Amino acid sequence: MTLPALMILAMLLLRVLVGEVRHRGSMRQQWLFLRNRTALIAGAVALLLTAGAGWVLAKAGVLLWAVLIGLLVAFIADRLSKAGTPTRPSGR
Repeated sequence: MTLPALMILAMLLLRVLVGEVRHRGSMRQQWLFLRNRTALIAGAVALLLTAGAGWVLAKAGVLLWAVLIGLLVAFIADRLSKAGTPTRPSGR
């Protein structure tokens, strides 16, 4: 059950490392979402809900999946918060 989650985690880390080799400093840019408080709270809530619900069915095997889901939710929440509010039409 945890092998696919480990493979996904390895692929994500490899993607980050290849990006860092190609463009120095890109790793820091990709992990900046971990400084966004709202994104971290959203990710933590997703992690806890996934781990809590999955513990009944899969026991410890769900923890790695919960971490991956928490990171994904935090990443998406950060991107959505950076999207900002829609631009206002000019009052011509």
